[in-house]
Amino acid sequence: MWAMVWPVLVVLGSNIVYNICQKSTPEGVNPFGAVMITYIVAAVVCAVLFFATAGFSGAAAELKKLNWTSIILGIAIIGLEAGYLFLYRAGWKVSVGSVVCNIALAVALLLVGFLLYKEKISLRQIAGIAVCAAGLVLVSK
Repeated sequence: MWAMVWPVLVVLGSNIVYNICQKSTPEGVNPFGAVMITYIVAAVVCAVLFFATAGFSGAAAELKKLNWTSIILGIAIIGLEAGYLFLYRAGWKVSVGSVVCNIALAVALLLVGFLLYKEKISLRQIAGIAVCAAGLVLVSK
């Protein structure tokens, strides 16, 4: 059970801090400068954690396992980070902007799961999509 719960808690806690930081980024700062510093810090922390878990001798073998996904993920993360900065600068409230994006993401990923990974969509999930759509209308008004 704990193996299923702790990652959710990490994602939840990290998302709370993430949105607070995004909303609190100074208005006048260049968004790409802010993202650059963010990822320099992240790269340093990742490097420390990588070598702590893989060791110096195993690092090369681990890096050889990588494929195109790390590169595309890096590009996607820039869109995510800049998008949230622009979202909050456009005037979205932290209590609404993130909710709208995450509900829309959940619906989109349901479709991605169906189209790309052949996951089944149940009637309950279709009802959930309808509820989410109604929730988006209610929350964003």
